[in-house]
Amino acid sequence: MGKKLYVGNLPFSETEESITETFSSCGTVESAKLIIDRETGRSKGFAFVEMSSDEEAQEAISKFDGNDLNGRPMRVNEAKPQEPRNNNRGGFGGGNRY
Repeated sequence: MGKKLYVGNLPFSETEESITETFSSCGTVESAKLIIDRETGRSKGFAFVEMSSDEEAQEAISKFDGNDLNGRPMRVNEAKPQEPRNNNRGGFGGGNRY
């Protein structure tokens, strides 16, 4: 079990401070990172929370997964490592045109 948690289905009004406060009831929150849309500056509705121990992370999952937060049922589970991205997305032109 990892100490880093994925927290989804968050109300868009949540802040990193409010997430830290919520999860601190299960132990020490090492970090809370709310994911923000680059173009709009608004929350994307999910965050990553890192607890100081595996036991605290498990307690947070047990306590908050499915728990209502301002009218929305949170999804809390162990964060999975980010998969490598394939940067072969195309772009401008490419190859010989002549």
